[in-house]
Amino acid sequence: MTEAIINLESINPIEFFGVNNGKLDLLKKRFPLLKILSRGTQIKLSGASDQIEQAKEKIDLLVQYLERNGNVSHNYFEQILGGDDSEVIDNFIEKNPNDVLVFGPNGKSVRARTQNQKKMVLMADKNDILFAIGPAGTGKTYTAVALAVRALKNKMVKKIILTRPAVEAGESLGFLPGDLKEKIDPYLRPLYDALDDMIPADKLGYYMSTRVIEIAPLAYMRGRTLDNAFIILDEAQNTTDLQIKMFLTRIGSNAKAIITGDLSQIDLPKNQKSGLEKARRILKNIDGIAHIELDEEDVVRHRLVKAIIRAYDKEKDNNAAQ
Repeated sequence: MTEAIINLESINPIEFFGVNNGKLDLLKKRFPLLKILSRGTQIKLSGASDQIEQAKEKIDLLVQYLERNGNVSHNYFEQILGGDDSEVIDNFIEKNPNDVLVFGPNGKSVRARTQNQKKMVLMADKNDILFAIGPAGTGKTYTAVALAVRALKNKMVKKIILTRPAVEAGESLGFLPGDLKEKIDPYLRPLYDALDDMIPADKLGYYMSTRVIEIAPLAYMRGRTLDNAFIILDEAQNTTDLQIKMFLTRIGSNAKAIITGDLSQIDLPKNQKSGLEKARRILKNIDGIAHIELDEEDVVRHRLVKAIIRAYDKEKDNNAAQ
């Protein structure tokens, strides 16, 4: 039997071990053949040498992540433990400082994590319009918002406009309490959440009050010309053909646009077709318009989200085959 002691002096050990040793229990579950003990700022590993080496590699990745970010969620802790080394390094360990899109409050770095997200960044830099299509949790919206915030901070644009169609997802908008803004705000909440991660609250409030950053339903875009702006149309699978055409023709000089959507989650009435599929098809070969498809390998939410997407895709394929 081999023993090894790992020091955690460079990080807050409580962040590593978790409340009531919740994260340490994940480590023990990942390496059931090892005896793992925590002693102050140290971890003691006992067991087979090959198992100890594997555990040390995972612990080193976790320590690197904590040194950079200061904290790690249970979800990320579990993902880092569970992924193979190349995936973990690509997704979590920041090898190139140029990968950072923006630094959020408290120095938190926001960057593209997966290969397709990195491609999305490159395509957005080289094209004025980008269609980013993929299932939930693949970082389409989050990466798009990060690109917009970076462009604003670098003075490449004067304003950010974030928009979504206010389409009901199985719930009735009319029965929600409040005025029109209060009814619509829940549909725009994911955009607010992304901005909260990237801009300090006081500065975000200033930007919103001065309309440097504008979040509005798609219907509010009609009749406008959007110059010197970074524009994001989110949930574009819920636009009709006329709506997405209206949006695309709002784009003015020195403007960039990203259109995101998930064609497996269309909430339009059954008699209406999504305009996103048609737009993607007929605009495919226009110079300056790029297209990227993200998949379950880009999911950065809870590890079970990836499994859920695969299960639904399998069911869809089986139904198509029948």
